[in-house]
Amino acid sequence: MPTYEYQCDHCGWFFEKFQSISAEPIRKCSKCGQPIRRLIGTGAGVIFKGSGFYQTDYRSSDYRQKAKSETEKAGAVSTGGSAHAVN
Repeated sequence: MPTYEYQCDHCGWFFEKFQSISAEPIRKCSKCGQPIRRLIGTGAGVIFKGSGFYQTDYRSSDYRQKAKSETEKAGAVSTGGSAHAVN
């Protein structure tokens, strides 16, 4: 459920109300009884947690197999070199 912001143009009272989307907007100020208006809100931020939603949720299994084989090849190349002693 979204949080709506309201402001009274008559007395300046400002408040937020946690309401269902289908709920009727508030029409009268609770302080002075005059008409009140609902403000346009900024919305909410979205936070994606985890190792990456598009790579794990939306990619095909063929794509994941190719990416895995490329990662394994890159790991073999980076560990396949010889070590040199530094004096």
